[in-house]
Amino acid sequence: MALANHHDNLDTFDSKYHAWNTLRVGPKRDIVGAWEKVARAHGLRFAVSNHSAHAWHWWQTAYGYDAEGPRAGERYDAFKLVEADGAGTWWEGLDPQQLYTGPAMVPPEGIMSAKAMREWHDVHSGRWMEFAPPQNPHHVAKWLLRQQDLVEKYRPDMVYFDDSGLPFGNVGLEALAQYYRQSIARDGRVEVVATAKLLTAYQRTALVEDVERGVSDRLRAEPWQTCTCIGDWHYNRARYHRKSYVPAAKIIQRLCDIVSKNGNLLLSIPLRGDGTIDSEEDRILAGITRWMQRNGDAAIFRSRPWRIYGEGPTKVVGGGFNEGKAEFTAEDVRFTTRKGALYAALLAWPEKPVTIAALGKAALPDAAIERVTLVGGGRVKFARGAAGLTATLPRGGPDDFVPVLRIDGRGLV
Repeated sequence: MALANHHDNLDTFDSKYHAWNTLRVGPKRDIVGAWEKVARAHGLRFAVSNHSAHAWHWWQTAYGYDAEGPRAGERYDAFKLVEADGAGTWWEGLDPQQLYTGPAMVPPEGIMSAKAMREWHDVHSGRWMEFAPPQNPHHVAKWLLRQQDLVEKYRPDMVYFDDSGLPFGNVGLEALAQYYRQSIARDGRVEVVATAKLLTAYQRTALVEDVERGVSDRLRAEPWQTCTCIGDWHYNRARYHRKSYVPAAKIIQRLCDIVSKNGNLLLSIPLRGDGTIDSEEDRILAGITRWMQRNGDAAIFRSRPWRIYGEGPTKVVGGGFNEGKAEFTAEDVRFTTRKGALYAALLAWPEKPVTIAALGKAALPDAAIERVTLVGGGRVKFARGAAGLTATLPRGGPDDFVPVLRIDGRGLV
């Protein structure tokens, strides 16, 4: 997935309707176009994210001023800069008001403390708003043109809207309808996906729900998605120095938990300004890659949820912005199925035999288990009784985590 723009309102593609784009400023490159070519050359689906619906309120701070200090009361650039001010500068010919979107919730004069200024913004422009900016229909109309231009140029297989539902009422619906119509014209049916957040049951008939930096506490009937990052949403060098990225083992734990509940994991790897990643990120990606090469084709790709998502002592709380609170153990098990086989991911490598209650004779009286195999390994010794299936795994190596068992038999899937 390539970021097409963020709340800073800069388009990272060859934008027909927004001059503030990365072909005019910054790297002078079509970043989305470059990613699209590489993805398709490798046989991958291609996706884009659109965050610009929130630029109008995100930028209202730029119309404010320092409430304290030597320049207290002096308005910031957005309040005073116009296109003519760019003569002879790097942004000559560009209108700052098209970047900052125009005044909508401008802090009034007379705020005398930084605390009072923060409180003013929290009440006004600091809210998460999906409605149109007051007295600025141009921003909404332009948002629609930019979104339509984006999907027409790059034909993404997926669009991520950083919105609670769709933005701007019927304008958001028009953008979604155009995206789906384009797919029908090209593919004969809707072969694309659009995601948004905090959806109602009715909205989920047309969109896939995204849970930002969170998980689900249940197996969902409808497909859904978690979006998260191994660090911060944008590159933070302190993460490298503190070694505080989310490690590969925890990423895979979350992946298995999400997939077992009919979800998809959208994982961001923050890039440095030159488009590279640091050595810590590279090490984490190498760990994820090793696990996926061993287990992905079996238990993740094209898999389906089982009758239940799993079992174990660790309770997961659903909802956004609550990830990382669960400490999983080897007794926490997550199930998937593929090609008639049942897979059980143990969310930590066990140091002793592990018993899976959901596969016992009491839970599945009509099933028979004939073989248990460690994916990427060999046969595993097992015994099955009323209380569960007990499996004894070989000891894991220093780089091993989240073993996956393949369970074959009758009446399991």
